[in-house]
Amino acid sequence: MRLSSFADYAVVLMSAAARHCGAVKMNATTLSAETGIPLPTAQKLVSRLSAAGLLESSRGTGGGVRLARPPAAITLADVVEAVEGPIAMTACAEHGAHDCTLEQDCRVRPHMNAANNAIRSALAGVTIASLTREMA
Repeated sequence: MRLSSFADYAVVLMSAAARHCGAVKMNATTLSAETGIPLPTAQKLVSRLSAAGLLESSRGTGGGVRLARPPAAITLADVVEAVEGPIAMTACAEHGAHDCTLEQDCRVRPHMNAANNAIRSALAGVTIASLTREMA
C-alpha cells in the first residue's frame, strides 16, 4: 500500500503548518514556497484540510491558515482521511455498493476489516507533532 501523492503532500503541508504553530498564520502561497508543493496543489489541500476541520482559515488583513488543533492532536490518519476519504485496502471494506465479482462468495472479505483497522491504527499512532521533530 502506498499513499497517493496528494495525501503525501497533505502530510508535508500539515507538518510545515505545525512548525509555525501559533507563531504566524500561513497561506497557500507561503506553504507552497516553504515545502515545494506546487501552488495549485497547496491551494486544493488548504481547502480540503480546512473543510475537514484540520486547518482554520481567516480572510482579510492578517488572515491565513493555522492548525485547528494542537499538532499532537492531529494524526496521519486524520490527514489521509481528510484528503482521500476512509482508509480501506479494498473496495469491499468500504461502505456502500461495490462492483467486485468475487464479493458474494469471498472468504477473505470478512477479515479485511482487521487489516484496515490495523493500518488505520498505525497511522493514528503518528502525530503531526512527531513529524516536526528532528531525527537523531
